[in-house]
Amino acid sequence: MEQKVNPWKANLTNGLILGLIGIVYTLVIYFLNLTLNKTQGWVFLLAQLVILYFLLKSYRDNFMHGYLSYGQALGAGVIIYLYYAVIMAVFTYILYAIIDTGLVQKQLVYAEELMEKKGLAQAQIDAAMSIQKKIIKAPVLSVISIFSNMFVGLIISLIISAFVRKEGNPLIDSPEIQPEN
Repeated sequence: MEQKVNPWKANLTNGLILGLIGIVYTLVIYFLNLTLNKTQGWVFLLAQLVILYFLLKSYRDNFMHGYLSYGQALGAGVIIYLYYAVIMAVFTYILYAIIDTGLVQKQLVYAEELMEKKGLAQAQIDAAMSIQKKIIKAPVLSVISIFSNMFVGLIISLIISAFVRKEGNPLIDSPEIQPEN
């Protein structure tokens, strides 16, 4: 009798791997002073696509005996990103509340500069900045990071699952159906 694989346990390591990669990448970007650079976000998004492909392929080959439906791959991808989102939320809080408390102020200055470049009136900038000051705090950013990482993870999982899925022929691969002699 074949045992069912628990996708939560099977993908815990994959979620930890993605979380560790996310922390290392964020620290490298932070130490290179590229935190406010938009290009680095796109680079990491592409890296996440590649990394998730290999993590799901590993799950398929090591836990699912080489076969994985689209739905199973999507579920596993979402589970991996849930672990990743929680890890990154904790790290985001640590980064903004402990490592660099001035990072919030840098983001506020950057946001104000962007609004000035767009040519907004000073009253509009002041109104937007008052909202930004309420939002850009370590606890709020941590919660926002969970939801944003889960949304991105769902989109990436929807895409990558199409490439990782591998379904067998039920007439050949099913142990219940034996050919008649």
